[in-house]
Amino acid sequence: MIVPGAGGAAGAGSSPTIAVEGLRKSFGANEVLKGIDLEVAGREVVCVIGPSGSGKSTLLRCLNRLEEPTAGRVVVDGVEVTAAGVDLDKVRTSMGMVFQSFNLFPHKTALGNITLALTTVLRMDKGAAAERGRALLARVGLAGREDDFPSRLSGGQQQRVAIARALAMEPSVMLFDEVTSALDPELVGEVLAVMRDLAAGGMTMLVVTHEMGFAREVADRVVFMDAGVIVEQGPPADVLGQPREARTRAFLSKVL
Repeated sequence: MIVPGAGGAAGAGSSPTIAVEGLRKSFGANEVLKGIDLEVAGREVVCVIGPSGSGKSTLLRCLNRLEEPTAGRVVVDGVEVTAAGVDLDKVRTSMGMVFQSFNLFPHKTALGNITLALTTVLRMDKGAAAERGRALLARVGLAGREDDFPSRLSGGQQQRVAIARALAMEPSVMLFDEVTSALDPELVGEVLAVMRDLAAGGMTMLVVTHEMGFAREVADRVVFMDAGVIVEQGPPADVLGQPREARTRAFLSKVL
């Protein structure tokens, strides 16, 4: 349930952009998600924090069915992602996802990485795809690097190309899974700056992160997960500044 006063731009009574109901995921006997209920309003930025193994990344991967949920429902933009027979390719174009690892094709340029899905999935004209790709590279601060291969880019630059690639499909939702955790500390800021810009532009974002400063500054709401459940959620000032639950306090005492 959306926490009153937690931010987000959806009007009263409007449907959430993301609705998760009773989501469970098991790997064999190990139940990683234990009945997650979560809503994200349109234009809301929700940061998910918690210790390793708490189920944060699995939650994101279940939203677009990179992992198959064991039980529960996921609805995005009014489409039940977990329904039998749903067009997953279409669903995934509405949800951009950026991972911890950049997952760029090493044999393609920065521009080629961005335009590949545009021409093969959306069947876009190559000229139009290239135009969109150049505009997106400029948006993430990489104008002029269109012809560079990933090996010539820093980790932060590669991650910005990955963000541009996800944005190329014009998704309504962006999912970020610990996107700065593989970067050298001096490169983290340039990626977070792009994410701040997206948030300021009204992008609906669900962000798994260990960057507490970013969560405090940018999130409308912070969700703390531990052991496969949502322990508490609310505005950043509450969850990060005055957590109600002992588990939240113990986690924050180690990371802040």
